[in-house]
Amino acid sequence: MMGLRPGAVDRIAVLGAHCDDIAIGAGGTLLATCSDQPGLRVDALVLCGGGTEREDEERAALSAFCPGADLRLEVLKLPDGRVPAHWEEAKAAVEELRARSDPDLLFAPWRADAHQDHRLLAELVPTAFRDHLVLGYEIVKWDGDLGRPAAYQPLPPEVAETKVALLHRYYPSQRHRPWYDREVFLGLARLRGIECRARYAEAFHVNKIALDLVGG
Repeated sequence: MMGLRPGAVDRIAVLGAHCDDIAIGAGGTLLATCSDQPGLRVDALVLCGGGTEREDEERAALSAFCPGADLRLEVLKLPDGRVPAHWEEAKAAVEELRARSDPDLLFAPWRADAHQDHRLLAELVPTAFRDHLVLGYEIVKWDGDLGRPAAYQPLPPEVAETKVALLHRYYPSQRHRPWYDREVFLGLARLRGIECRARYAEAFHVNKIALDLVGG
């Protein structure tokens, strides 16, 4: 498998519809990247959960997933499961994030996600971040909407294990869910690892990428 490295990554933006989306979809990549580059700026936007215990969980979790980073997190109060009915607020929030952030790399849900809140956010991101590298993360769920991602970030076993431990430590409100367990998270990471010749990996969808094969 051919590996392509982006240019210098000094700023990352991460977007999620719900508290824990970012950590589930890209937590391992954030953990590895922030550990490798202390001082990295991470701008995070979450649409739902503001003012509840979920916001408290998210702030503690993303601080752990982004060690040493300059983390700037905003959690809004849009209703879970009803984000499409609040299109104006969601659109404004994404545009406001763009106005204050020019990331080298952006993580967000992918457009074929079966959850309506995730899908709307995925559709809004490229309307504001038009010239950015956007990686669409995946979230396993009963819908069976996992696709065929094109980009992979291999994860060392210790990072994959740490991701799972942090998910369970910082999101106690989600532990009752039947899909929220170690086997699910490590199982998907193992499958994605097989697909990129690694032990574990996180995988992402890419809508557009421009190549520069003729260097001067």
